[in-house]
Amino acid sequence: MKISEITRATINVASLRKKPGHKYDHGHALVLSGGPGQTGAARMAARGALRVGAGAVTLGVPPAAQLEVAMQVTAIMLQRLPDAAALSEALSDSRINALCLGPALGVDARTADLVKAALAAPNVVLDADALTLLGQDADLRACLHAGCILTPHMGEFARLAPDLAGAAKADGQGAKAQATQEAAARFGCVVLLKGPETNIATPEGDLLRHRATKDRATPWLATAGAGDVLAGIITGLLARGFAPLEATSTATWLHAEAALSHGPGLIAEDLPDLLPQVLRELGV
Repeated sequence: MKISEITRATINVASLRKKPGHKYDHGHALVLSGGPGQTGAARMAARGALRVGAGAVTLGVPPAAQLEVAMQVTAIMLQRLPDAAALSEALSDSRINALCLGPALGVDARTADLVKAALAAPNVVLDADALTLLGQDADLRACLHAGCILTPHMGEFARLAPDLAGAAKADGQGAKAQATQEAAARFGCVVLLKGPETNIATPEGDLLRHRATKDRATPWLATAGAGDVLAGIITGLLARGFAPLEATSTATWLHAEAALSHGPGLIAEDLPDLLPQVLRELGV
């Protein structure tokens, strides 16, 4: 099993540079929000997508959460999405080219319908509650496709693929990498399994690893919402035209680098606003 390491040298700086054009030339990401009191995760994901260069980012919110979200965002746009039918209608806008859902979305019948509608989109990042719903519903898993990216931590991975998670926990990092690869083959899409050693795999057998260890250790990322920001960064890169594997690997490195640039005291809200500094230091 060949594992390629994600390092600064593997980041395609040229692809991160913006070319002249209007906002929709740089993509339009849609991030779905949970209900009242559950909107913060999606707002952080949306800010991550915007900071990494998506030309436009919209938060899709249930009507009951509209006022809460409107009071918290400015550059991020807002759209009422009461149900799956409204989401399908929104996705008919061809300018929307990347979708993120799952952070604090909920796991009821309405959200299961949202996940099913979302999987009709060409580029979809699924995190958090969306992964729990996929683990519960074989029909939803059957809708996964090559434009999807699954971003579980080990607990979510255990709900998504309990047989693979059990082997990974028992046998350490080598088995964790193999479990990620097997999950990607099983689900037919990119899988990112988060942790101090993050593994990313494709259905074709590519396997990448990012080590947040030793001089790149980022224990401050063990904070609520950090994974939501990572999902948003991936979504923003997808909106900009990155392929799923490159979007995922680039976002993973940028996410860790942002945490390193801050150090102790980091909270998830800090991460999007650290990205400009990281990008400047890369020479973007």
